[in-house]
Amino acid sequence: MLYSNTTGVNNTANGVNALYNNTTGRNNTAVGFNALRNTVGEGNTANGFRALVHNTTGKGNIALGNNAGENLTTGDNNIEIGNPGVAGEANAIHIGKEGTQTATFIAGISGTAVPTGVAVIVDDNGHLGTTTSSARFKEAIKPMDKASEAILALKPVTFRYKHELDPNGLPHFGLVAEEVEGVNRDLVARDDQGRPYSVRYEAVNSMLLNEFLKEHRKVTEQGNEIAELKQRLLI
Repeated sequence: MLYSNTTGVNNTANGVNALYNNTTGRNNTAVGFNALRNTVGEGNTANGFRALVHNTTGKGNIALGNNAGENLTTGDNNIEIGNPGVAGEANAIHIGKEGTQTATFIAGISGTAVPTGVAVIVDDNGHLGTTTSSARFKEAIKPMDKASEAILALKPVTFRYKHELDPNGLPHFGLVAEEVEGVNRDLVARDDQGRPYSVRYEAVNSMLLNEFLKEHRKVTEQGNEIAELKQRLLI
């Protein structure tokens, strides 16, 4: 514990080789065999066997669990709970390990209304985030034109999820990802093996709006033509 410490202060080490190579790092807490073994970073907290074992200069990291954050080296401000982390990554939160945890339950969300905000989406790596509509983040912007006509080939269906997913067998309404892929691949979200997994309904909504506006313009033009014809008949 703190075997190599020289000028580091306010460190706490509990466990064989905990903070073993720390020299000048300060404000670190390591609990567990080899926890924070290689650090000269500051403000790290590691609790568990080999937690943050390879961290060298990273600061402000938190690791909880066996081998938690073991892949972190120089990244700062990461939170790793039961996850090995990613070398060099910074400002990230990882909870659980892919292939080990297969379901997530978080209290305080269901039944809680939020008056403002945006929907949260998840990619095939479990990365959570939101979409943005600001022009600041876009390029190659152009009118949708005929691209939205693809939705006219989509086939809405009613369905029930298989029993192992929904024992209650509630009816649902939507699209089948594999069928949508045959119409427009860009409307499909995929899993980590590249297979169709879900439909990008937010994109479908934008295409529906474009088709509606096109039809609305047609109706307006037809209304103007009818009004003009009526006017001629009255002359």
